[in-house]
Amino acid sequence: MLNLAGLVGDSIVDGPGIRMTVFGQGCPHRCKGCHNANTWSFEGGTRMEEQEVLRIIMSNPLAKGVTFSGGEPFAQAAGFARLADLLKDNGYEVASYSGYTFEELYHGTKEQQDLLRRIDVLIDGRYEEDKRSLTLVYRGSTNQRIVDVKRSLEKGEVVEIKSGRWCGEY
Repeated sequence: MLNLAGLVGDSIVDGPGIRMTVFGQGCPHRCKGCHNANTWSFEGGTRMEEQEVLRIIMSNPLAKGVTFSGGEPFAQAAGFARLADLLKDNGYEVASYSGYTFEELYHGTKEQQDLLRRIDVLIDGRYEEDKRSLTLVYRGSTNQRIVDVKRSLEKGEVVEIKSGRWCGEY
């Protein structure tokens, strides 16, 4: 069961192509200047089964990718890992934003590690208002990285995506 702040269909700002974005409810980071401050509280939100979220996502024939956002998806790592499994089984690319860094998640809880292993792309790091840049693609501040999770796990160190569609090149 996930506690969600909402779902957005036809997103073009949370990754390349047309995507569905799943917003988790609750965030421990509370970054100054966050544009999703309404998702900070762990109270409220809408409780949904992972299968129901999958059904909603699959009802959009244009979406080929799904992005987890928040709030902090890794604060509900077990539920988002179950959803990621369902999405991957149905051919979706899965990305996630996180205020945690790849390194923090790699050494995090078992549930966080499980979710990390199930996603394709991680946009990591807390939003830092003094490092804000409007020129970045799919990121808000220059400290945030776009991480190729599979390659990073294979190498045991962060492999950033520096070109291609995740960098605005089509």
